[in-house]
Amino acid sequence: MPDTPDCRLDGLSPADESAAEAEGDIALWDDLFSTLAEHHTPDGQHSFFVIHDGSATWGIPGAPQLIALHISRDLTAHTFRIEQANQPTVPFAQLWLTGRGCPPDALQLPDGRRPEPADALTTRIERQIRHSGTRYETKDHYTHASVPHETWVMVRDSDPSAANLPVRIFLEETDLDALTYTLREGAFRDGTSANQWLFDRDTPLPEPPEHLVPADRRTRAALARSTTDHPATATSPPAAPAGPAPSAGAPSHRRGGRS
Repeated sequence: MPDTPDCRLDGLSPADESAAEAEGDIALWDDLFSTLAEHHTPDGQHSFFVIHDGSATWGIPGAPQLIALHISRDLTAHTFRIEQANQPTVPFAQLWLTGRGCPPDALQLPDGRRPEPADALTTRIERQIRHSGTRYETKDHYTHASVPHETWVMVRDSDPSAANLPVRIFLEETDLDALTYTLREGAFRDGTSANQWLFDRDTPLPEPPEHLVPADRRTRAALARSTTDHPATATSPPAAPAGPAPSAGAPSHRRGGRS
């Protein structure tokens, strides 16, 4: 049976028509709702949920399958209000709830609840989204409920570091055999080039420049260590010129989207 949301509404009444309608929807579809993560404030005034909506697979192709749900309670008036929004991925659901007062890292998925992150970069990008505040404006998204089992989200990035490549694609791909998933970020000049990449998929997903900085730092550190380990000796006689020194450059490797 699905782990249906525990909304904790006993003894409370809807504060308005919207809350009453939302409560009815939850009661109607609760057998198709599965709670992925939840957080309740100690004072009992707020509850936050990330929910998988099983009914989404019957709807419009590409529709998001997650619901971010926020319940606020007036314990003096014995009433409640409900806010909810469909979201394409867990990090964006967490981000929406963070904007309504949920601590960014409070909604963690339990082990075994779904496929696990395949690598550290996936975890880092997820955290980046959760803590992004108002940085990203979602422009489009699409969820593949079957092969290739991926979800992409297109956003406009308002961070100054993204001024030259402000359109970003977050691509989440799931490997159902390994029960893991990866999340990657691509950077584009505009929506046209981003959409063209999504249509063609004939080149690797272009990484944002800021993802390349750690690698550059590691390269510089390695070169510095090499110089320290092999210092020049002042007592050695100068050698005769023997032509240009070989290049120290190395080929670069980039991660792609779908293979």
